[in-house]
Amino acid sequence: MNILAIESSCDETAAAVISNGNIRSNRIAAQLIHEKYGGVVPELASRAHQQHIVMVVQQALSDAKVHKKQLNAVAFTRGPGLLGALLVGASFAKALALGLDIPLIEVNHMQAHVLAHFIEDPKPSFPFLCLTVSGGHTQIVLVKSYLDMQIIGQTQDDAVGEAFDKTAKLLGLPYPGGPLIDRYAQTGNPQAFAFPMGDMPNLDYSFSGIKTAILYFLQQQTKQNPSFIEQNLADICASVQHTLVKILLKKLQKAAQQTGISEVAIAGGVSANSGLRNALSELGTAQGWQVYIPRFDYCTDNAAMIAMAAHYKYLSADFCPQTVSPLPRMTF
Repeated sequence: MNILAIESSCDETAAAVISNGNIRSNRIAAQLIHEKYGGVVPELASRAHQQHIVMVVQQALSDAKVHKKQLNAVAFTRGPGLLGALLVGASFAKALALGLDIPLIEVNHMQAHVLAHFIEDPKPSFPFLCLTVSGGHTQIVLVKSYLDMQIIGQTQDDAVGEAFDKTAKLLGLPYPGGPLIDRYAQTGNPQAFAFPMGDMPNLDYSFSGIKTAILYFLQQQTKQNPSFIEQNLADICASVQHTLVKILLKKLQKAAQQTGISEVAIAGGVSANSGLRNALSELGTAQGWQVYIPRFDYCTDNAAMIAMAAHYKYLSADFCPQTVSPLPRMTF
């Protein structure tokens, strides 16, 4: 059983081939053009996907040593994501599936992040909690089975990944800034500066408040000392990262206590953050959790996770019609 999977939700053009549940190839073409704009430009992302998709798919098939006529299905990211970017991947997948007369499988991008944990061992047991954190989402997901997931907590405004990136922009760091904050934080003092934790009812998050607090803090400090950021960059990054990680894990711990679940995982682009990975490991040891942290390759957007989700949907004969349309704000 060979499935070609395509991921094009944002600024990564990716394709992967999965055979009987095993990833055979995983190709990604990055879009460096967005760096000079300080963020993803949707129209430029769509054009770049059009330029890259044929080459990336050909490379994925070649790496897997699978001919297109040996494919049993084609999968694609339906959403959430940028509409123009999603359209490129969806249109290509639909045309290929139609031409080969094989089933088409639509995949939820965030569910695929969760299922990235089943690409390699060790794999979590059901039910488990998964903290999915990215530039666009912050969610605590109760995972009951491969295809049965429930969001039990999520951000009510901004995502934690956006908080990292906006902070980096305020500090004058180039895009993408989140990984740079992580790098500088490793040599800084996480207790140097205090930022408000904020709180939301139940298991929900809010990150708009801390973003505003960081903005006002930097404005006040640089007014008194124009070189403040340059002189304290590592400490600022460490303090911001420490606060954001504490916010994330406080709710995750609460979710584990409420559900009684001790199998805990993280997923999504922000799960590559070393501060979050280390703090979760420490908390897991203290709480007696079994913690699952994906390999860096499967944290950021990739097609292997889309392929894994498609594998389980194929086993359930969960196919979609050619008339299916992308859903930029797709939910579980």
